[in-house]
Amino acid sequence: MNSRELVNRPSADGRRPAGRRRRTRGTRGRTRARGRSRLFRGLAAALIAAVAVAVALTAFFALNSPARRHPVTWGPHHPIVIGLPARPTSYIGAYARGVPESYAPLTSFAASNGVQPNIALYYSGWGESFRTAFAAKAADHHAVTMVQIEPGTTSLRSIAAGFQDKYLRSYAKAVGDFGAKSGQAVIIGFGHEPNGYWYPWGYRHVSPRLWIAAYRHVVTVFRQQGADDVTWLWTVNVMDAAQHIVSPVNWWPGTRYVDWVGLDGYYYTPSQRFASLFGPTVKAIRGLTRDPILISETGAKPKAGKPGKIADEFAGVRSYGLLGLVWFNVRSWRLDTQACSTAFAAAAKTFGQLAN
Repeated sequence: MNSRELVNRPSADGRRPAGRRRRTRGTRGRTRARGRSRLFRGLAAALIAAVAVAVALTAFFALNSPARRHPVTWGPHHPIVIGLPARPTSYIGAYARGVPESYAPLTSFAASNGVQPNIALYYSGWGESFRTAFAAKAADHHAVTMVQIEPGTTSLRSIAAGFQDKYLRSYAKAVGDFGAKSGQAVIIGFGHEPNGYWYPWGYRHVSPRLWIAAYRHVVTVFRQQGADDVTWLWTVNVMDAAQHIVSPVNWWPGTRYVDWVGLDGYYYTPSQRFASLFGPTVKAIRGLTRDPILISETGAKPKAGKPGKIADEFAGVRSYGLLGLVWFNVRSWRLDTQACSTAFAAAAKTFGQLAN
């Protein structure tokens, strides 16, 4: 006799044993139905909780992603404000022929030299628009775009007087739109190296007072438009009395108009060292401001001993507590040998973690 038969067997008086109620097929069905109902309710509750968590996480990351960190709507009364970290030895940049039409020259630079630049430099002629697509590519590569706006032969007087404001407002709008959509800042310089004589906006061509007026007006127009995602770079050349490159102090536009100082200088001879090449101009700048200094354009001639100068420059940047350097990777300044690339990669490691 099996156990079921034993449970369902009547007692001698015809009654079933106490505690041994017969479970009919209907009762078992209802019990299973109730179990399935509880199971379904539990699964539904778990699914609802999972969906709620997913929605919450999606909202959190969307609100905190770079693209949503700043409002898309911006303007003169709602400026887009984005700054950059200014930690010493946190920037390594590059310029290469072929930018800003393509970002490929900088990806090639990174592959050849073992360093991913976090500043992508290009030069913008007067009348040219801001290269938003290039800036977006730079951001994709964890680099900040740096633009040197060159006035060319455009009259600085006309710029200072506001006759070029339509162009400047258009440029500012493009830069502000980029910042609002990407959450990324842009470094902009205007009329770089004015203490040198080789540009029509520089020494011996226009007065420092006129240059300052034009520079200030450019900054003012951007700010009036609400494009405060710009780090303004006052860019000067190293002094060299033998080459008639004078002190930059007469071109100082004032603290209100400068965020960082850019300093351009190149190694031409084996005897040059960072201290002799850059040191006197750094000292002159420190007499004006304590703003962070970036070596904003540099290189070394082959005859100077390029690998050695690379090491010397990185060491100098560390010693002076500067932001970093931007390598001008064209013509004879290129890192065009394995020795140069090896020296650059090794020197870059001494900077540690770059700004991102």
